[in-house]
Amino acid sequence: RNGAGKSTLLKILSRITRPTEGRVGVRGRIGSLLEVGTGFHPELSGRENIFLNGAMLGMRRVEIVRKFDEIVAFAEVERFIDTPVKHYSSGMYTRLAFSVAAHLEPEVLVVDEVLAVGDAEFQKKCLGKMGAVAREGRTVLLVSHQLSQIRRLCDRTLWMDAGRMRQIGPTLDTMSAYEAAIMARASDKRDDAEGRTQFVSWELLDADAPHTLTTMGATAVVFTLDVQREIRNGLTGIALYSADNMLLWGTSIHNFAIDAGRHRLAYNLGGLPLRPGVYSWLVSIFDEHGLVDLWHAVPMMIVDTELLTQSSEDWQGLLNLAWAFESNKHP
Repeated sequence: RNGAGKSTLLKILSRITRPTEGRVGVRGRIGSLLEVGTGFHPELSGRENIFLNGAMLGMRRVEIVRKFDEIVAFAEVERFIDTPVKHYSSGMYTRLAFSVAAHLEPEVLVVDEVLAVGDAEFQKKCLGKMGAVAREGRTVLLVSHQLSQIRRLCDRTLWMDAGRMRQIGPTLDTMSAYEAAIMARASDKRDDAEGRTQFVSWELLDADAPHTLTTMGATAVVFTLDVQREIRNGLTGIALYSADNMLLWGTSIHNFAIDAGRHRLAYNLGGLPLRPGVYSWLVSIFDEHGLVDLWHAVPMMIVDTELLTQSSEDWQGLLNLAWAFESNKHP
């Protein structure tokens, strides 16, 4: 959550803030991207700031020169490289700051959620670069609320809550515990609304894990609904969203009738040809008087299927379709 202490911890690790107690041991030089503007002198040009940052990292001028063109090309600021950075837009500033931090070969790359200010294409580019840095054997320390980013990049994950460490370990283990806690909190809030009709849980039928899709074939998504009073002439709807909150599919059932009690509502699907990633369900129910319950189902759905479509960063669509190609000479 906001205020848990994530950014403060990164500032301590980057030696920007002194800890009030305890100590930090760092092996190697750190490159940090914590906030827009951190580490840049506004009166200096982009070119001068690249050399300044390299010097702060302990790099020799010849090393910085060797990396210079790559840094500028990645940041896409060639036309403005000799302009004082105080005249840069926030997007230009962020692109150059990330490029400097990632390319000047620190042993540890520390990245806060500053990437959230960039556009989607730039974020993809940065995620790809961070993955490349990690594969080179260097350490990447990333703070993010985006669970899909964490699953994609991180081998180990630390869950922070109110300034304390709740759990640390393999990403899948920590993520499962975190999502279970979110689900429990949501359930507690919904229990406070006891006495009203509401959705209480969801699962994928016959799945290896109740909220993880591992098949490209037919499946069923099932929602448990507590009905306090019978509903006649109602409506129930379902929608599937991407991690970027794009509506992928939705439908509704009119003239819906259901008696009081606990019910399971199952949607049998011929298949969900989605790229691996994180997706969310939204379900709703109305009676003749209006909305009865609207639920953003937790935890989110994880799609963990074989990737059949283009793997290039530049061709990441939403669908994961099996395909074949033929080329025949026209008679």
